[in-house]
Amino acid sequence: MAAVHLLDAHAGEILGLSPLASLSSKALATEDRPSPAWGVPPGELSLAFLTDSALARLHATFLGDASTTDVITFAGAPASGLAPTGSGLAGEICLSADTARAFAARHGRDFSEELTLYLVHGWLHLAGHDDLRPANKKRMRAAEARALAFLRAGRKIPRFALAG
Repeated sequence: MAAVHLLDAHAGEILGLSPLASLSSKALATEDRPSPAWGVPPGELSLAFLTDSALARLHATFLGDASTTDVITFAGAPASGLAPTGSGLAGEICLSADTARAFAARHGRDFSEELTLYLVHGWLHLAGHDDLRPANKKRMRAAEARALAFLRAGRKIPRFALAG
């Protein structure tokens, strides 16, 4: 997906890493151990677009909370041993299309932008951000805004539509 590729290409800036931090982490990177400034871990990224009820079941099963939510992110399993770099699973981002549609309608927002925000949020989790504490949540919101700005500038906001 072009949006994820753009996020990965600008990960250092989106994640708020200083140019010096980005250079340091890239200098430590090897072919087998990519730079953490590159965004999500290497490998396949799975995106699952779900209904509220399906995502609530995942929320209950894996996080012990049966309430609806907008996005759940699962870390993947990197390639091991002699497997080629990037052949593992970077992770899975499960997004609620129902929540995005309802929120966008209530707040006069574009459905595609709202769903893309959930994608960005999941990508940031895979890249190491968390939003459990207020200070971390503030940093994550700033990173989300930077990511959406890159996507808008690059005209890489995917166009989503719900069938019937």
